[in-house]
Amino acid sequence: MNMYVSNLGFQVNDEELKTLFNKFGEVTSAKVVMDRETGRSRGFGFVEMADTAAEEAMKSLDGTQVDGRAISVSKARPKTDNRSGGGGSFSRDKGNRW
Repeated sequence: MNMYVSNLGFQVNDEELKTLFNKFGEVTSAKVVMDRETGRSRGFGFVEMADTAAEEAMKSLDGTQVDGRAISVSKARPKTDNRSGGGGSFSRDKGNRW
């Protein structure tokens, strides 16, 4: 199961995240999401582990204090591609009306 972990301290790294969840079973992967421009943590990450261990980890860790912050742990939602082309060329300057 893939879990979403939010409200992480900005100094938490992948290894620390993995260690936190290892107490409940084998962690397949643990990744803190980093900002592309600054290289700093964005304050959330993802942890993947077996379903039964993940359920126990979510119950036990959700709301606990990690580096002075109460983390939230929940089941991750599947990634969706919401990148629409956006834009369009509608402009009031050209006499178009709503």
